[in-house]
Amino acid sequence: MKEWFATSFGLGRLPAAPGTFGSLPPVILYQGFGFLWPAANAYAMAAVTILFSWFCVQFAPAVIRRTGQSDPREVVADETAGQALTLLAIALMGPSHICNTAVLGFVLFRLFDIIKPWPIRKFETLPAGWGILTDDLAAGLYAAALAFLAIRLLPALFG
Repeated sequence: MKEWFATSFGLGRLPAAPGTFGSLPPVILYQGFGFLWPAANAYAMAAVTILFSWFCVQFAPAVIRRTGQSDPREVVADETAGQALTLLAIALMGPSHICNTAVLGFVLFRLFDIIKPWPIRKFETLPAGWGILTDDLAAGLYAAALAFLAIRLLPALFG
């Protein structure tokens, strides 16, 4: 059961691009709430960020022990939490173009999660689930900052 939560309900066990698949649930929720209940979008993203952060810290150590890897590929609760953090920041900006901002947040988060600019990579040295989680939360913050600029500078696309 622990691994089920650490893998974001099995998404991390997909054979290709598990981090990308682990990033998709918040994007889908963000769009759903954005269209159906915009006032609750930020709350939904905050809840996903907190819940999947907790899943990562609590349950990733079991996967680490089983695999012997410090950051097992199948643990994607960190990607789910980091992506939700990016979309939380975007939701707080109150954009009207939900699909465009969802794509923007997704692309920016994945970019920063993959390239890990300074000092994101340093967070990976923290112990167990914390090291797995904090680099993705930092990538989420970087993506949120760049999304903020894009939304402000290109309001016709994202505002």
